[in-house]
Amino acid sequence: MIKHSSFREKYLASPLKREDFYTGLFCLAPSLIIVILFVVIPIFYSLGISFFDWKILSKARPFIGFGNYVKMFQNAEFWLAMKNTALYTLGVVPIGAVISLAMALLLNRPIKFAGFFKTAFFLPVITSTIAVAIVWLWIYNDHNGLINIILRSLHIKPVGWLTSPKTALLSVMIMSIWKNVGYHMVIFLAGLNAIPESYYEAATLAGATSWQKFTNITWPMIVPATLFVLITNTIFSFQVFGPVYTMTGGGPVRSTTVIVYHLYVRAFEFQEMGYASAVAWIIFLMLIALTAIQLKLSGKEKLI
Repeated sequence: MIKHSSFREKYLASPLKREDFYTGLFCLAPSLIIVILFVVIPIFYSLGISFFDWKILSKARPFIGFGNYVKMFQNAEFWLAMKNTALYTLGVVPIGAVISLAMALLLNRPIKFAGFFKTAFFLPVITSTIAVAIVWLWIYNDHNGLINIILRSLHIKPVGWLTSPKTALLSVMIMSIWKNVGYHMVIFLAGLNAIPESYYEAATLAGATSWQKFTNITWPMIVPATLFVLITNTIFSFQVFGPVYTMTGGGPVRSTTVIVYHLYVRAFEFQEMGYASAVAWIIFLMLIALTAIQLKLSGKEKLI
């Protein structure tokens, strides 16, 4: 029978281990205090106020139990925001992954200026979301936007990219893919670089075509990277806010109102902090579910 040692026996058994443990704890203390004060406590505080009719400017904050959650699930705006979020996710995640993989495959070859292109594609990732959104506001402008200028030169009718309910969400999706594709490209490049070159040499000697090499060597070997990209990008998509806030303000006709923007409006425009906290916890539970899927998949495949 295996006897499991306690925490004290394992880490604090000797004076040297105790000294290392307390030294590490002392060094972590400033960060731990910040995390506890500004992350952990607010998280549980928001859970508490989600059970109250909590308005910022009202002293009367009665306890209503699950009233905010019931109100949320009965709110048509909530379901519209969920629908828009789902459409955004279904568009951004797979298309972004395909483009990122294609870019990684191209740049993984010995081509000239590969380092320059890698840097150029990654620059939007580290650029402020607000700054990028403002640039794309000009690109999408109905009258003087770059895209519509090109369309006019081709004798094509200009499109109201951000002013039409039919194209507004698509326009935000295009901007988001452009901004984040470089990050996922780097993940795929890391996966591609981890494949031993001897596999391809053996396939070449066996007479395999480029497509056979991709389907039998490249794709199976980058499955962990692909899972990582798909799952994390899904989580990021459910949290999208900056582009919507800057470019459309949830419009036109709420066609770009995603779930986090719906939370923001309820919290800071309607001052319904209790309701907004309930929405936040539903988002949190959805992300926990996605994380659980990631952990389950990582049990089968070793993610990067």
